[in-house]
Amino acid sequence: MTYLILLAIGFAMLLASIRIREEVLVIATTVTGLVFLVWGFALTPASLQLIVEVPLVIVAFPVCIRCLVVSKVSDLLSKADLMQK
Repeated sequence: MTYLILLAIGFAMLLASIRIREEVLVIATTVTGLVFLVWGFALTPASLQLIVEVPLVIVAFPVCIRCLVVSKVSDLLSKADLMQK
């Protein structure tokens, strides 16, 4: 149950950082909130971690593939451009 407390504190810190106007305090609360979220997620049971990780991987996979394809195409185009010169 400790992980729930840490996750709640992390989310609360991130929400608080949105409402703060001073830059230094925004950075401090955001970093602190992220530390609490990572710490809470690390203490979360493995079954709950999988419930969170699988959808994130499914969402992120097409974006990563698109980035790889774009970088490969740009590499090929730059090589073709160099060969023409």
